[in-house]
Amino acid sequence: MSRIGRLPIEIPSGVDVAASGKVVTVKGPKGSLDMTIRPEIDVEIKDREVVVSPNGAGAPRDARAYHGMTRALLHNMVVGVSKGFEKTLDIIGVGWNAQAQGKKLTLNIGFCHPVEFDLPDGIEVETPKPTQIVVRGADRQAVGQFAAVVRAVRPPEPYKGKGIRYTDEQVRRKQGKSFGS
Repeated sequence: MSRIGRLPIEIPSGVDVAASGKVVTVKGPKGSLDMTIRPEIDVEIKDREVVVSPNGAGAPRDARAYHGMTRALLHNMVVGVSKGFEKTLDIIGVGWNAQAQGKKLTLNIGFCHPVEFDLPDGIEVETPKPTQIVVRGADRQAVGQFAAVVRAVRPPEPYKGKGIRYTDEQVRRKQGKSFGS
């Protein structure tokens, strides 16, 4: 059995977890998320805890692999609907900025045209400063994916450090050309 999979998931107050068949639904103040469970795994809800266990169907190796993963995904769903997830991006470059308007994010990052993104469902974007983007949502995967898509438009380059980076990201700088005598 997986060490992570064995741990029960505490259900905080204000969050409801329901399992019907192989579909688990988690509802909370930040939204609602659904997940379909693999046939090798069973989910039980008892006493404000969710317990994930392999049921013996299928190959034992597959059951071990999906056991911990299912528990981690369910835990992320519970945390997401109660607290939410957040990624912060910084824009480094002279004259580069971002602007969030409704369901659109507009980036002016040195191209001859602005780059526009339509926000996916369940994702909120805020620009507290013109050079900072905050991505929030209940679904951890969706928040991380949207932040990665925005970063990929202009990833940080190693010589001047210009580009879009995560706030806690360390960019290794290169020295550049040096002239010998």
